[in-house]
Amino acid sequence: MKFTGKNVLVTGSSRGIGAEVAKVLASFGLKVWINYRSGAEAAENVKKEIESAGGEAAVIGFDVTDEEAFVAGIKAIVDSDGALSYLVNNAGITNDKLAMRMKLEDFTKVIDANLTSCFIGCKEAVKTMSKKKFGAVVNIASIVGEMGNPGQTNYSASKGGVIAMSKSFAKEGSARNIRFNTITPGFIATEMTDKLKDEVKEEYYKNIPLARFGEPKEVAEAVAFLLSDHSSYITGETLKVNGGLLM
Repeated sequence: MKFTGKNVLVTGSSRGIGAEVAKVLASFGLKVWINYRSGAEAAENVKKEIESAGGEAAVIGFDVTDEEAFVAGIKAIVDSDGALSYLVNNAGITNDKLAMRMKLEDFTKVIDANLTSCFIGCKEAVKTMSKKKFGAVVNIASIVGEMGNPGQTNYSASKGGVIAMSKSFAKEGSARNIRFNTITPGFIATEMTDKLKDEVKEEYYKNIPLARFGEPKEVAEAVAFLLSDHSSYITGETLKVNGGLLM
């Protein structure tokens, strides 16, 4: 995989898909900034794993919903490396409930964590990357943002918003040679899916043409492609990584 830039910030990368994204991008030669909100030890473990494999990484802690902290975090990266080449907005949360039982605060908390934080990151990326007239951003949305899901009104709204917002940022960033794309993972094998009962998994498998859950590395490699020079003429697109569940 060919990259022109030299570093990348991956939000929410102390565990799960974010951690795998960090490892894969480091394996392609990028310096990876591992962001966490509360998992400092986990973030350090990801850093050690990257370094033991010959990669370069640094840890930076801040809450992506705090605009001041997010801006300060990006400034710290630029002060250290001279630029921010790439950004992966991966951090997010769920708070599942049927809509009629969902309080407004349950809705807005997920919107803030998943959509507003992504807006902050994209906005600051445009400001920072414009100085070099180069950059690429990948926003991690979800298949739920495309098809909806019972009990996830807040989550689907946040991820659907990420998809639409990324297209607008792509149009605004194009004049500055900054690309914005989105990935919508389907059912990916993580700690959350590991806890599902076998019969529940089987039911999901029936609806997935490839008849399995995806692996975090498969999402991470899609991220790498959309950041890399191999996708230099792709912007404003949504790449589905879902085994054919939604075509």
